[in-house]
Amino acid sequence: MRKSILFVALAIAFACKDKSKETKEEAVEEVTEMVEEEESEWITLFDGTSFDGWHMYNGGEVTEPWKLEDGAMVFYPPEERPEGANYNLVTDEEFTDFVLTMDWKIAEGGNSGFFWGVKEDEKYGQPYLTGPEIQVLDDERHPDAQNGEDRLAGSLYDIIPPSENVVKPAGEWNSVELMINHKTNQGHVVLNGTKIVEFPVQGPEWDKLVANSKFADWEDFAAFKTGKIGLQDHGDVVAYRNIKIKEL
Repeated sequence: MRKSILFVALAIAFACKDKSKETKEEAVEEVTEMVEEEESEWITLFDGTSFDGWHMYNGGEVTEPWKLEDGAMVFYPPEERPEGANYNLVTDEEFTDFVLTMDWKIAEGGNSGFFWGVKEDEKYGQPYLTGPEIQVLDDERHPDAQNGEDRLAGSLYDIIPPSENVVKPAGEWNSVELMINHKTNQGHVVLNGTKIVEFPVQGPEWDKLVANSKFADWEDFAAFKTGKIGLQDHGDVVAYRNIKIKEL
């Protein structure tokens, strides 16, 4: 969006080249206001310096095995895990219609993911019981990549595969955008600048997609339009940074 605004700014500048200095200044001020308004719509969910705005799923404040490193939140799976323990993260706030952006980096052979529409309740032991997942994966090495294209990085997990393979190798940062809009019944995933997944977010078409997935008999899967954003503990090293959201 910001690129589009800057393009408009250039167009205005050229259109005003024969106009007065005052008119040019007014045009520049107008475009500057547009850029500032666009930027103000975004909420920073993670700024790289603290875990403010996040907590453990069904738990308390964020502690190890999550760490802050070089502006990213990094999950290091514990060597010993108490029975039934999980270290998934969720946002303090809930969201309904939004655009979410972030960078992620997975370790070699790693698997993780992020969710939306997560319901936090003691009767749910994991975020994936309610929240659909966008896959984070080392496609080259993790065995889940051999279980179907709808398990590849960037897929709407076990529901829709990516249309193109644009993921970067393990150890490199990937940039992703997830849009969920119940008003228009549209969702999409953009990975590294390429739109790779599009889907409805409700209604008969969505119900059919879920019915053809492993989640068909999961009573509360994708049942909540409003929910939390979640980051998955899948037992592998993974890092996230630059997490922002814009409500629609």
